[in-house]
Amino acid sequence: MTDSPTTTSRRNVLLGGGLAALAALGPLEALGARSAGAAPMRKTSASDVYGELRPVKDETTGLPLLALPRGFRYISYGWTGDEMANGNPTPGSHDGMAAFRDGQRLNLVRNHERSGYAGAFTNPAYDPAAAGGTTTMTFDPNAGEFLETRPSLGGTIRNCAGGETPWGSWLTCEETSEVGPDGTRHGYVFEVPHDGVGNGVPLKDMGRFSHEAVCVDPGTGYIYLTEDATPSGLYRFIPNTPGKLEDGGRLQMMVIENGGVSYSTYTDPTGTEYRTDWVDIDNPDYAPGEVRPVIQGQLKGGAVFRRLEGAWWGNDRAYIVSTNGGPVGQGQVFEYDPRSEYMRVLYASPEASVLNNPDNICVSPRGGIVLCEDGDGEEFLHGLTTDGEIFPFAKNNVVIPAGGIQGKSVAPGDYTGSEWAGSVFEPRHGNWLFANLQSPGITFAITGPFRRGPL
Repeated sequence: MTDSPTTTSRRNVLLGGGLAALAALGPLEALGARSAGAAPMRKTSASDVYGELRPVKDETTGLPLLALPRGFRYISYGWTGDEMANGNPTPGSHDGMAAFRDGQRLNLVRNHERSGYAGAFTNPAYDPAAAGGTTTMTFDPNAGEFLETRPSLGGTIRNCAGGETPWGSWLTCEETSEVGPDGTRHGYVFEVPHDGVGNGVPLKDMGRFSHEAVCVDPGTGYIYLTEDATPSGLYRFIPNTPGKLEDGGRLQMMVIENGGVSYSTYTDPTGTEYRTDWVDIDNPDYAPGEVRPVIQGQLKGGAVFRRLEGAWWGNDRAYIVSTNGGPVGQGQVFEYDPRSEYMRVLYASPEASVLNNPDNICVSPRGGIVLCEDGDGEEFLHGLTTDGEIFPFAKNNVVIPAGGIQGKSVAPGDYTGSEWAGSVFEPRHGNWLFANLQSPGITFAITGPFRRGPL
């Protein structure tokens, strides 16, 4: 593994004068132009975009759980412990999520990043002892209300993120490679229909590793997968039958052209560009004691990253987040164009006060990007504008009063340091933005004048 060279020498080595292939960048032309020139990106205040952040009362509890720009409102739902449609309590540790149209309503499939082997909270269950899984919420966007929550997959471990598919399912990912007490191996991707329940069958050809997120190219059916580890690889899965993942396929790992030597993106700054290729992973479902997929790929020249987490398909490209990458280790956002096989660092955080360890990511129907922070101290949802400026859009302001909240089982306390996760817009219209706070476990539906800004 080589150290990252300077931006100038990297361009010369990796691109060899191929900048023209990056000229057309769709809805993010301005951001791409700044990246290509390695121009510094600045932090802009929320008031420059939507207005200053201010505490706004939750329409469910009456508490000021979030700070938002003027004109935005929200409702909370699906708190840890809330009763689901089957009478059981909602599991905690809310994480990745996606939204799907179901007639006039939406179905939101939500991950629960629960560890341990206290038993599955629903059936079917992959591992009856494992505590993680997914739940599905139904939301009426016209009425602005949630209707119900139901369990949709159980028996998994640490369902962190995942990704939506063009055929209407959620791919939920286990962020682990552990083996359960009875010898059941974890570290897989599972498919959950948005309007039903998952069958609990792991998609083993998609690899066994510390999965984080996926995104799907609707044109090819190829799936891009991230790995929450260091070193981590960026993978793609080529299905034997697009849209039918149970038919299996081929797992590959990205190579960044570097004279046949594994390349490290760890400290690459904004504006770094790469020409890419792919190598096969020969043993994606590795057993304990065998070589992990990232090492298999690295031995073939595969590139390595620091904790790849969020992934989202938008603007005809894949957007990928490295939580600890960049010059100061506070995060990178990559853009990958599969048509040209080029990738670039769209944004690398210059300091924690600007962007503090981003995790989940989504792209709005208008082309803007939302980043979920998972760092230290106060946590924000950030917007990344089409002209390359980053700004705070929502602040976690959750403090449960000493007397608790009537009807809620969460403990009193300050939760403002809890990570954001699962950001996703209402499909097509984008009038609602949904997001989770992992602790104490809350789902929010936010609406307002998104169209007056980039999101």
